[in-house]
Amino acid sequence: MTKAFAGLPLVRPLIMGIVNATPDSFSDGGEAFCEDDAVAKGLRMIDEGADIIDVGGESTRPGAEPVGIEDELRRTIPVVRRLSEAGVLVSIDTRHAVVMEAALAAGAEIVNDVSALTHDPRSIDVVANSEASVVLMHMQGAPATMQNAPEYDDVTKEVVDYLCNRVRACEAAGIRRNRIAIDPGIGFGKTMSHNLDILKRLKEFSAVGVPVLLGVSRKSFIGAVVGERDPRKRVAGSIAAALAGVTRGANILRVHDVAETHQALAVWDVINANV
Repeated sequence: MTKAFAGLPLVRPLIMGIVNATPDSFSDGGEAFCEDDAVAKGLRMIDEGADIIDVGGESTRPGAEPVGIEDELRRTIPVVRRLSEAGVLVSIDTRHAVVMEAALAAGAEIVNDVSALTHDPRSIDVVANSEASVVLMHMQGAPATMQNAPEYDDVTKEVVDYLCNRVRACEAAGIRRNRIAIDPGIGFGKTMSHNLDILKRLKEFSAVGVPVLLGVSRKSFIGAVVGERDPRKRVAGSIAAALAGVTRGANILRVHDVAETHQALAVWDVINANV
């Protein structure tokens, strides 16, 4: 039986397009801060080949400070509602139970939580009491401090073990395994060396038994590899990392550049067909 996530069969890698309704996200802050711009961006990404649109109202870039709940609600909920009404499969990128509840009521079908439902004590019950799917991400520390000398003995093993435990906690709370995906959290409380170790050993995450989402788009480790400080000029490196991830078992790619990723995956798929 073919695995699925949020009703989408995983017969090919899925594309999750990023809509940051924020003024300060690391790569595209301000581009979709206006409601109309955010909705237009989401619809354009669907036309370009996205399967899911991930709407966020709080930057979780390294060093980011928390956003007030009212601000996050104001930034995200109208966008979620309008995209959902247009037939888009919407994910809400939030750590806060109140925002999750409002987004699910507005039509979102996926909760994408960088804290793996640990930041807000109510969040696991909010998801359990809904029919929503959830993405559990690993992050060491909090966005404001996560890049302050993160340490691991064996980063890939520790992240796999953490996500296994979070899946078990979700199952114990009533969230069925077929509603869960995991994200190793590239760049979230990890050095360049940690990120590369995870990417090289990404196949180990398949042992958790749920779909793997990978977010490498425009991230700083790519800039470090190629010497590019401007995140918008890291598209080629992002696609290279994404395809390497797909080769190692990634089922969902969370990206800024949908059209380019869609094209790359189409070529990758043809070349690898029946191999």
